[in-house]
Amino acid sequence: MNNKVLAVVLLVVGILLLVFAYQSSQSMGDQVTEAVTGRFTDSTIWFLIFGAAATAAGVGMMLLGRSGR
Repeated sequence: MNNKVLAVVLLVVGILLLVFAYQSSQSMGDQVTEAVTGRFTDSTIWFLIFGAAATAAGVGMMLLGRSGR
């Protein structure tokens, strides 16, 4: 039961971080930085990395938790 709760929390947090990354990438400052340097700001990249990792961990825990029982 605790693993399912943790998996759901990781999934929700990961999705929220990905939403924040998207919103951050659409900001004027990030658009200018990307146009000049060709890459997003560090904060946007970290939101993407941690969001993807948390989402993948949550999905993985949900799938592995169910197949084990």
